[in-house]
Amino acid sequence: MRIDGVTEELLAGPTVGTLLSYGTRLLCDAGIEAAAREAAWILESALGRSALTLRLNACDLVHERDRARAVELLTRRATREPLQYVLGTQEFCGRLFRVMSNVLIPRPETELLIDEVVRRVPTDQSGIMIDIGTGSGCLAITLAGRFENARIVAIDMSRGALDVARCNAAEHELSDRVDWVQGDVLSALRQERLMGKVCVIVANPPYIPQGELDRLQPEVAHYEPRLALNGGPDGLGVHRRIIAEAKDYLVSGGVLALEVGMGQAQAVQSELERVGYIPGGIRADEAGIGRIVTALRGAKQE
Repeated sequence: MRIDGVTEELLAGPTVGTLLSYGTRLLCDAGIEAAAREAAWILESALGRSALTLRLNACDLVHERDRARAVELLTRRATREPLQYVLGTQEFCGRLFRVMSNVLIPRPETELLIDEVVRRVPTDQSGIMIDIGTGSGCLAITLAGRFENARIVAIDMSRGALDVARCNAAEHELSDRVDWVQGDVLSALRQERLMGKVCVIVANPPYIPQGELDRLQPEVAHYEPRLALNGGPDGLGVHRRIIAEAKDYLVSGGVLALEVGMGQAQAVQSELERVGYIPGGIRADEAGIGRIVTALRGAKQE
């Protein structure tokens, strides 16, 4: 029997084991493939116990407050809210970042942007590096940690996203290494006198074609911010703006690294060549999808 969405078994005498069974069934019924694993992760967070402790102490009674917290988180996940928002964190390049619904959840493939910059730029490089559309701040903060002599500028249109990013920088003790700017692409820096002074620009721009947004899996379509997903009619609207604007800011030989969606890499590389950048190559992710397009600013551009 269920009472207001909670099984009678849980109300009568909730133990770690019954709570885990309840969570697994709830998530499974919601169509979540890794239901048992995700239920365990949620209980680890809600109860403050490790996975091993959960297994070894399945018969332990759960305090009412902890039960309510666990059921709340499990119910949120059952609505297909992303697990990362439910837990409030996501790992990126070995660091844990706070995430909530006003920032895009960092993906493993985005780590390739960092890999490409590290591969091309000495870690003792000084100068200015820009992260466009910073979201959680994962790229900007990771760059600040890797390039100790560089100044990092992080841009985002969303004030809420910048608030999250600032909190993440503070938690990683890198607040003094990043300047946060609210604005649209690079136009926000027009008054900063950075023209021709930037050595690296990275961006994970929105790249989902507008017509495909509602066909995405529920976790993305219904919860992640549309501002960070909507790339316009063909998905490359923001990429073209970045490519056009970045050449005024980069030093000669400066690196521009952009993340792209499936099937977009060649079009982005062609646009970079058309504008006058020196091609730097296309980096594929583990699935073989061209994911990162890199280019260098030439010595002379029209």
